[in-house]
Amino acid sequence: MSGQFATSRRKQTANNSPTTRILSWGRYPKTAHQHVHKPAWNDQVPELLRAAAPGSLLPYGLGRSYGDSCLNAGRELIDCRRLNRFLGFDESTGMLRCESGVSLSEIIDIFLPKGWFLPVTPGTRYVTVGGVIANDVHGKNHHCAGTFGAHVRQIGLHRSNDGLVVCNADCNSDMLAATIGGLGLTGVIAWADIQLKRVAGPWMDAETIPFESLAAFLDLTRESNNRFEYTVAWLDCFAGKNLRGIFFRGNHAADAGKTFHPKRGPKLPFALPAWMLNSYSIRAFNAAYYKVHSLKKGASVVPYDSFFYPLDSIRQWNLLYGKQGFLQYQCVIPETNVEAFEELLDRIASSGMGSFLGVMKQFGSAPPAGMLSFARPGLTVALDFAMRGERTLQLMHSLDEIVQHSGGALYPAKDARMSPALFEASFPRWRSFVPYIDPKMSSSFWRRVTGAQS
Repeated sequence: MSGQFATSRRKQTANNSPTTRILSWGRYPKTAHQHVHKPAWNDQVPELLRAAAPGSLLPYGLGRSYGDSCLNAGRELIDCRRLNRFLGFDESTGMLRCESGVSLSEIIDIFLPKGWFLPVTPGTRYVTVGGVIANDVHGKNHHCAGTFGAHVRQIGLHRSNDGLVVCNADCNSDMLAATIGGLGLTGVIAWADIQLKRVAGPWMDAETIPFESLAAFLDLTRESNNRFEYTVAWLDCFAGKNLRGIFFRGNHAADAGKTFHPKRGPKLPFALPAWMLNSYSIRAFNAAYYKVHSLKKGASVVPYDSFFYPLDSIRQWNLLYGKQGFLQYQCVIPETNVEAFEELLDRIASSGMGSFLGVMKQFGSAPPAGMLSFARPGLTVALDFAMRGERTLQLMHSLDEIVQHSGGALYPAKDARMSPALFEASFPRWRSFVPYIDPKMSSSFWRRVTGAQS
């Protein structure tokens, strides 16, 4: 691998901030304060690990996990954002080596002009490589590409008891599988080798198709999977069992015949008042969204950023939900249990607490890349709900019952309140992961769902 992006090493003292309150993207829960270490170089990480108490640390990236999987209430975080160097790139194969604090946005900015793109991307580009590995993120192309972890060829992992451990398919493969989807608990990723994919440029051949039933969505999915690399749907969650939504599908375009100009959207300066987001405003938004996109149905060539990252056009969009924050509910339900999926949507519609950010997709049959990978065959839906106290939590619990009884699962990266019983049902083999946890690592999420004290 070429070392054209390698950076000279030098000693520099890690910058440690005082104890502070860190919020996840959902701004819920409001955790106890945490001490934050801010290493500037990877050679500072081993000393942090050696000096730490058992179960006291957790790696932290850009904080885009929605619940508490990126939090370590009352303990310590290792902020990895300054560990963001490109270490090598093979222009003939697209193999990239970079540190864990590199963001997907930085990868796109540098390598898309060279004809390379991410093998899998979530709905935001503002996440770190360490974060997407730790949560084994999925994207619109799961049906043909699997999760991000399937494209991680090798990692260097700082372990408090083993030093720097190199993990790949031939060496420490079990540790690699534990780290992919391992929620940051196996250690601190020093670097990762990621296989990028060749693309023609920054444009997408996209199609927009309205649909008015779950059966129509499934027909569109089956018809699209062999012809389109990317598929996803927005759904109107107030429609309940009478589902309606907008189906989006696309491929990387060969040439748009025009110049690409990246857009930088507005930034919300403060959290909006809670009263602005209610059932009436959400119903009105959903109705308008469905009508506008129904009128725009058909094929078009669009920029990659509007296709993959529509919400990134509003910086700090999480403030839309007010000071109390929000909960995202993402589950997967086996496709053999469509009735449970319909019941889930019906309960949401009946609650009057619907979401204007409802996303639905059919996962493919790709085997899990990690021991705790979430994506599995079935229908997945992700919905945002403004936090309104006990009423919101009761709705979540009601949805949990459907997911658990259907043999489904919840996504830890989006969760802030699932019970130990539902975690057990979602990840019944989680105990086989425990031996790979670094003795110095823990998280608010892990203590909550497993009862672990360290």
